[in-house]
Amino acid sequence: MSNTQSAFSGVVEELWRYPVKSMQGEQLNQTEVTERGLLGDPAYALRDKSDGKIATAKNPRKWPNLFDYSAVLLGGPAVGEELPAARITCPDGTTLATDHAQTSRMLSAALKRDVTLEAIERSESSRASNKETSEEYWLDMEGLEYRDTVTDFNLPEGTFFDTAVVHILTKATLDRLHELYLSREAASLRLLQLGHLVA
Repeated sequence: MSNTQSAFSGVVEELWRYPVKSMQGEQLNQTEVTERGLLGDPAYALRDKSDGKIATAKNPRKWPNLFDYSAVLLGGPAVGEELPAARITCPDGTTLATDHAQTSRMLSAALKRDVTLEAIERSESSRASNKETSEEYWLDMEGLEYRDTVTDFNLPEGTFFDTAVVHILTKATLDRLHELYLSREAASLRLLQLGHLVA
């Protein structure tokens, strides 16, 4: 090992795949990992027909409830084979299959935007031709590159990823995020209680 490398040791406690971009996903026991990440992650995405951009929860003003949907692959994907269909569960419990002819229409009605559900091209020849655009909303916060605006960004060629093909979160990071969430909830509750006292 060179002195520019460091040893990493740890235990993978949970492994998740997200078959449809920006929807909740499925927990796995095992998976194949390729240079494009976990097989089937993501296999599908929604395209906004009004501007051709790939839908993402990074623009919650345009896509406020994508995280309320979830998806699982209907079968185990294998390298070199066509990816299986996915089952999407809507917030009301309705389920839709990605290979059903009416799924795009039904999702358009549910999301109140005209969308098409598309599968990722996994062939080697698709890499140069499948460069997609998505968008991100920047909060009005000091220190950000942009404030209270939406910017476009390109997805890596041949993928529906925003940036990295795999995200690794440590338990310490998740614990800290949980603490911050609870602190924010407690602060909101105190403000609500104060409001009742003043009223």
